[in-house]
Amino acid sequence: MASLRPLCFNDSFVDRYRDCSLMHPRFAKTALALFIGSGLASTQAATEKAVWKPVQFAIVRFNDDAPASWNIYHGEKRGLLLVRLWKRYMLIDVKEQEVYEVDPQQVKGQGANVEWSPSDVSDQPVETSEWKIRDVGPVERIRFRFGKDGSSLDIQLPLLRNGKPAY
Repeated sequence: MASLRPLCFNDSFVDRYRDCSLMHPRFAKTALALFIGSGLASTQAATEKAVWKPVQFAIVRFNDDAPASWNIYHGEKRGLLLVRLWKRYMLIDVKEQEVYEVDPQQVKGQGANVEWSPSDVSDQPVETSEWKIRDVGPVERIRFRFGKDGSSLDIQLPLLRNGKPAY
């Protein structure tokens, strides 16, 4: 009968408030536990390192020559590429047309993949110019220059038949 009490029309507002207030401490404890748990999960997710997978069939040219040692990795977010040239790593944000230096000691290899957290990127992007992003048939070509008159980097990423990236 107590469960039907809030449904009666003859009860006063005070009686309804008292019945609902009995569940308030239990609700508050549950909400507090969920709030703390979600805070810990977001903190843990921010410190977790993401797995970056290699882009198959990509082409890299540095100053119009193929570098001796290179690789391109992609994460889960489209438009972000982790590029290794020799012993240096850089994060390329294609949408924002920005390049960031990455500390090579923070990148850990796991077979063909690498593990690195994007939160470890530097605050200031590297100075770049002359960005050109074009769809040239079966590949997307990204070309830019470091500084105003510096070295150029040309990346060609494979595309599917529908024009979407193959990675």
